[in-house]
Amino acid sequence: MKNLLNFIILPALLSVFLACNKPAQNIPHYTVSKVLKSDTLTTVNVHINNRLTARELLSIAGKLKSDSAQLQNLKICYLLPGNTDVSVGDNSYYAAARYLKKNEVKPTDTLKDDKDNVFRIKIFGLSREQVKTLLALQPKEITGKNVLGKYIDDYSHTVIIPFKDVPQNDKLYIIELDSSAKIVSATMPLKVKDNKAERWQVTQNGDYITIKDSVLTQYAADGLGMPFNSIKSGI
Repeated sequence: MKNLLNFIILPALLSVFLACNKPAQNIPHYTVSKVLKSDTLTTVNVHINNRLTARELLSIAGKLKSDSAQLQNLKICYLLPGNTDVSVGDNSYYAAARYLKKNEVKPTDTLKDDKDNVFRIKIFGLSREQVKTLLALQPKEITGKNVLGKYIDDYSHTVIIPFKDVPQNDKLYIIELDSSAKIVSATMPLKVKDNKAERWQVTQNGDYITIKDSVLTQYAADGLGMPFNSIKSGI
């Protein structure tokens, strides 16, 4: 009788154990940093570790929707390392996803999570393969120079390379290259000091950048001190 009970109970326990240890959905690591609610929309800022595909972004969106089922009007903004929560416009976002109500769905909206929630995803940034090509560029202008980093501008599809001449460390030079290694801009910005930080004026109308902790942050002259882009080197 004891052997019979073991024969029945052990397989049952094993099946429960296997069910409890079912592999979780493969969702890329992310962290939620900011939630902004209005009467018509809830915007969630999500930080991701690297550039993801639309399907990978969708898996995160589906998880957030599942965890917050009461949010009917959900927008998700995906930020790469270096991107800031405090910015003007979409320039600091790698991608954005929006949950669609049934009456908003069009035939072209084919992205669905595992709960059949439909999302529309727009990726502003470049793919991993495109970035790899840009970061590998080694123009002759930076040979032997003190390169401060390589920064991908996802909106102009270029790489920004600030550097200094070793004998003249106080002068900054910035070149910007496209994927064909063509220099699309070259600047020697004006160094400006204020009480808060060192900044570099890059246009005649006063637009400027700062470089700190391997992050290049771009500001418009009339932006009231709010960045419109923030980029980490090598991402």
